Parts: sequence; structure tokens; C-alpha cells
Amino acid sequence: MAHFARIEDGIVVDVIVVDNSDILDDDGNQSEDIGKAFCTNLLGGNWLQTSYNGIIRKNYASIGDVYNETLDAFIYENPFPSWVFNETTCQYDPPVARPTDTKVPYQWDEDNQVWAEVSLIGD
Repeated sequence: MAHFARIEDGIVVDVIVVDNSDILDDDGNQSEDIGKAFCTNLLGGNWLQTSYNGIIRKNYASIGDVYNETLDAFIYENPFPSWVFNETTCQYDPPVARPTDTKVPYQWDEDNQVWAEVSLIGD
């Protein structure tokens, strides 16, 4: 299955799934252009392909994300004011690296600029 995002004024407004058979060229290869035309003919609008694994346009598109034409990437909203946009990954990096241990889950504490351990129910 292929995924396509409809873009209006640089914002993702819809994401749909398209059967692979609907995006094949005459040689049986997947074609984004054929998929875009399929989506436009079916629903109108401007469509771009996206992928869960980030191979296409860095990040999987979600409604409300920005499409940056210069970087050819879908970019989600900055989760915290202190996080900085990374133009290579097209994601936001925290000012302090997330702990790599697997003892407990962590969440970002913006007020204290640290990763805080999360208490699980029953702990």
C-alpha cells in the first residue's frame, strides 16, 4: 500500500492509502507521478507521497504537518520551545540527549530542561 498526503498552502490536510496497483507504470514499477494523478482525479487537490519508514520526504505525513518544499520533507510541529530543528533529519532535537537505558520510560520536562522518569501505574 502507498500513502499520499494532500497539501493545501503548505499544510497536510489529508492522508490516504492507495493500492499499489493504482500507482504502477506500464513496466509494473511504482510511480509517484501516477499516484499523484490518481489521487487528484479521485479527490482533487495537490498530493505527495509519504512513507511510514521516512524514506520518502523524511517523515510520515500527518494532518497539520508542514510540507517544506525546499527540504522536500514533511515536518511536524515543534514539541517544545527549547528543541531545535535539525535540517538533516527534518525533526526536532532536544537540548539534552534522551537517556539510552531501558529501565524506565522518560518524558521531557521543559521547565527543568531534563528527561524525567515516568512512573508507571502500579509502581
